Amino acid sequence: MLSAANITNASLNGRRSIAVSGGVVSATGIFAARAANAEVWDVEGKRYIDFASGIGVVATGHRHPRVMEAVYAQLECFTHTAFQVMAYQPYIELAERLNSIAPFSAAAQTLLLTTGAEAVENAVKIARMATGRSAVIAFSGAFHGRTSLTLAMTGKMAPYKRGMGSAGREVFRIPFPLEHRGVAVDASIDALHALFYSDVAPDQVAAIIIEPVQGEGGFQVAPRKLLRHLRHVCDAHGILLIADEIQSGFGRTGRMFAIEHSGVEPDLITLAKSLAGGFPLAAVLGRADIMESASPGSLGGTYGGSPIGCAAALAVMDVIEDENLLERAEVIGARVRSRLTEIARRNDVLTMANLRGLGAMIGFDLVSSSDQRIPNGAAAKEVASRALANGLIVLTCGTHGETVRILVPLTISDALLDEGLSILERALIRPEASA
Repeated sequence: MLSAANITNASLNGRRSIAVSGGVVSATGIFAARAANAEVWDVEGKRYIDFASGIGVVATGHRHPRVMEAVYAQLECFTHTAFQVMAYQPYIELAERLNSIAPFSAAAQTLLLTTGAEAVENAVKIARMATGRSAVIAFSGAFHGRTSLTLAMTGKMAPYKRGMGSAGREVFRIPFPLEHRGVAVDASIDALHALFYSDVAPDQVAAIIIEPVQGEGGFQVAPRKLLRHLRHVCDAHGILLIADEIQSGFGRTGRMFAIEHSGVEPDLITLAKSLAGGFPLAAVLGRADIMESASPGSLGGTYGGSPIGCAAALAVMDVIEDENLLERAEVIGARVRSRLTEIARRNDVLTMANLRGLGAMIGFDLVSSSDQRIPNGAAAKEVASRALANGLIVLTCGTHGETVRILVPLTISDALLDEGLSILERALIRPEASA
């Protein structure tokens, strides 16, 4: 065993290669030692600005004082009883607060869980119990999880589905609208009705699931026209509409739920990531009449709705409200968009296109200089690598890895945001132009 003084990123990577399954991949080769708000320090003492937020998890920043205070207070009481054995007040309080902000015109109920994939699985289970049907419709480019059922709904083969066997017989897929790739909204709508004609009858469909802003798919915003049509179709055929808000929810887009930008009411919402400020917690939030369709004992999990996670989430909700983080998300988004627009005008940077997003959930593509319809995933990967070398953590996504996504903590200062954007700007300069 190496002493603390001799621990390096390289030494830990060596140990990792022996001890950890190669199926688990990290976007960087650095190991975190400590973090505060929008900054992380690795085991070698190097400081990084965090534009990833643990894949959108720490919207309230790393170790927000109020979140940590709430967690410490809960630790003094108890850490676990299993809600199914001995219930506890923080679970009830959090469910009540989530129900109070649910974007439904009817009463709401909440189920608390541990992971995003678990939330999606349970949302589908609830939809199947409520409708007595089994089929589910999802979209290309979607990411809903890595479990067997959620993997079937995830719309990206590599690295998530290759070699995993059958994708599930009762999950159907239609194209997500991508105007810059030639997929219009009407084409997606037509594909839905063609699916009903050729593959699955509407009265066999329990739910349609959609991310209001796709995460892994490239931060693609679901057009309002599509969401409204889905609502109409669901109402006409008794299908439930599930909004997967695991990455887009809880303030990231300037609203508590990204679906609110459209004015469309879903029937069920899945939540995780930013919900508990870095502690494992997920939720299914739904109309009470639908949630009540689950039979007693059919839902739950040993660690579902952990008292630590509940305490953290209650504090997160306080922070979002008291620090005006919904408004802050809009300010951050405007600042990032403005700076990226300026960078894209430079004649010495890689070709940038399709700047998009809602609030502080921003993405743009690296594309071929000769044809902006051709994605350049290799360039995006290299930009993230150069940014990391200069102290900025930023992630890529998209069907071809071409999208640079920006997920800063909503508590980041303007100065730190600008510093990070300057690092990103330098990373975007073409190598031959910086030589």
